[in-house]
Amino acid sequence: MTKPLFSVQHLSKRFGDNLVVDDLSFAIAPGECLGVIGPNGAGKTTTIRMCLGLAAPDGGSIHALGLQMPRDALAIKAQIGVVTQMDTLDPDFTCAENLLVYGRYFGMKDAAIRARIPALLEFASLTAKADAKPGQLSGGMKRRLSLARALVNDPKLLLLDEPTTGLDPQARHLMWERLQLLLQQGKSILLTTHFMDEAERLCSRLLVLDHGKKIAEGTPRDLIAQFLEPDVVEVFGAGALATAEGPLRELAARVEVSGETVFFYTHNAAQLLQALGTHSQLRTLHRPANLEDLFLKLTGRQIREEA
Repeated sequence: MTKPLFSVQHLSKRFGDNLVVDDLSFAIAPGECLGVIGPNGAGKTTTIRMCLGLAAPDGGSIHALGLQMPRDALAIKAQIGVVTQMDTLDPDFTCAENLLVYGRYFGMKDAAIRARIPALLEFASLTAKADAKPGQLSGGMKRRLSLARALVNDPKLLLLDEPTTGLDPQARHLMWERLQLLLQQGKSILLTTHFMDEAERLCSRLLVLDHGKKIAEGTPRDLIAQFLEPDVVEVFGAGALATAEGPLRELAARVEVSGETVFFYTHNAAQLLQALGTHSQLRTLHRPANLEDLFLKLTGRQIREEA
């Protein structure tokens, strides 16, 4: 078995009386994208901070690239790249200068950094913006520049904390394309995200967190098959909510209500769809179960505010 590039064992972290990370273990293999999903307050960002040596764990261990965090924090950070939720680009520097200055933090010589800048800007589709400052860039361009900056030291592992939050669909798709290129090049990625389509596209394996604990782990397809019925029928429109308690309920393995929509989870949708066809005022959507269904089943439909 391939030795993990990154390994977390029995990690725990408290803030006061609140246990925000609870006995968490996972590993990342070379060339793998591990996705971490969970609702607000699940412990995702705290876990990332401990992985970066920015917060000290109260228990457990973190090993990366043959080294241990936080003891070897500087040596580990020299071999990883980070894209945080918040924009940390320097507004006073151009795109090229942001890359140059960031490379100096790793002790790289200016000549070595300058030699890498054209390829990094090309990778980020920002060659024409080399002399532009971040304030002149769109949101998608800023995120791609942040990703290029994270690659300046040619890291083996990338830690990406919700890297596409706030981007429009076109910008998100371009970021996904760039991340898939990095995976094809053999980079490893630890990715936190709230976008289930992003997790399904990029991640070879998923970790589902809730209240600081790992509640599921596996490939996206395996998790869907393990926890969900294969077919989902969404029912909405006038009178939809009444179907959740009526005889149609008996035609599904499980029924959930969210807002004005009723979700029928079933192993065979044919009989249910036929019955729904007699209700002309109802609208239906028949689809396969997906990661969003998994997320909602495991963590609930109730909205949680950021702490």
